[in-house]
Amino acid sequence: MGRELSELTLEELWEIFPIFLTEHRPEWKDYYAEQERILSDALHPFQIRRIAHIGSTAIKEIWAKPIIDILVEIDADEDIEAVAKVIERIGFTRMAEKQDRISFNRGYTKNGFAQKVYHLHLRFAGDNRELYFRDYLNAHPDTAKAYEQLKLGLWKQYEHNRDGYTEAKTAFIETYTERARALYPNRYGNSRNQISFFQE
Repeated sequence: MGRELSELTLEELWEIFPIFLTEHRPEWKDYYAEQERILSDALHPFQIRRIAHIGSTAIKEIWAKPIIDILVEIDADEDIEAVAKVIERIGFTRMAEKQDRISFNRGYTKNGFAQKVYHLHLRFAGDNRELYFRDYLNAHPDTAKAYEQLKLGLWKQYEHNRDGYTEAKTAFIETYTERARALYPNRYGNSRNQISFFQE
């Protein structure tokens, strides 16, 4: 029997789960909606500020990794660990955690990706820069196309290096996130001013 995923090195995981991009798929919004319903039901005892679809699968018509990114924002006085435990109970695996943030995945198996794959980002309210980036690209198709071309150009170079792939996109994402925040001031509440770049 093979080793558990938790026993593998980062490099071994990148070999099993490489970067790959595909044309936009209309069913991605349905995959998100399915999990939104499950999360809303499971998390109803908590003060949930927002559940949102983020990442490239939420941007119209561009190529993306077929991984649905979900943002869950909770009120500042909520117990993030208690919320995290409920998210784990409904089938998500804790992936990483830093101060005030916990990330999860679903759909990673010993044999590679499942049909539906998710990354969930648990944050406190206001830690939501990805929403601004998403909205800006959806409102500016030329910028969305430029982002698509950037990602397609990086794909093979970083196929087995997720950190390198993410880092290579950072300047673009930061530039247009700041433009979006200037264009849509406080659209999603006061920001906690945390720079974050999603892994899509």
